[in-house]
Amino acid sequence: MNSTDILLDLASRPGQALRALASSLTPELLNAHPGDHDNSIAWLLWHTGREIDVQLSMLSGEDEVWTAQDFKTQFDLGELGDGVGYKHSPEDARAIIVSDAQLLIKYVNAALSALIAYIKTLSEDDLSEVIDTSWEPAVTRGARLVSIVDDAAQHVAQAAYIAGMTL
Repeated sequence: MNSTDILLDLASRPGQALRALASSLTPELLNAHPGDHDNSIAWLLWHTGREIDVQLSMLSGEDEVWTAQDFKTQFDLGELGDGVGYKHSPEDARAIIVSDAQLLIKYVNAALSALIAYIKTLSEDDLSEVIDTSWEPAVTRGARLVSIVDDAAQHVAQAAYIAGMTL
């Protein structure tokens, strides 16, 4: 198994976890705020798709799935939906309201599919390429891909935890 194979396996994991969660996602559950926390399941899953999509677009130079596959229109979240949720105010986070679980799942899966397709184009040398020198140590393409998938896995797990708490 080489590095690309490992990354492909890793990138498939958030989607597997999301499939296990999908059947429990009602509109009420998606937009609930257990413990009065600002981030709902809808926010977590929207953010998961956006963080994959935006970072992948920066790596690949391709258009975001958000616009290329017209998710922007389907979600109808306005300018707020175009971001990734980083530094959202409590009001911003609570304004991400999505009642269609299948739309959220479709978007996250589309972003993950684009990520997997991108990883399949990479060589070992591509993974070792330094792409961001503003960090110490500098960030390689491979490390950025791990970071993207790690963030996605954490947020899907948080959504599953919330769903489990409230069922």
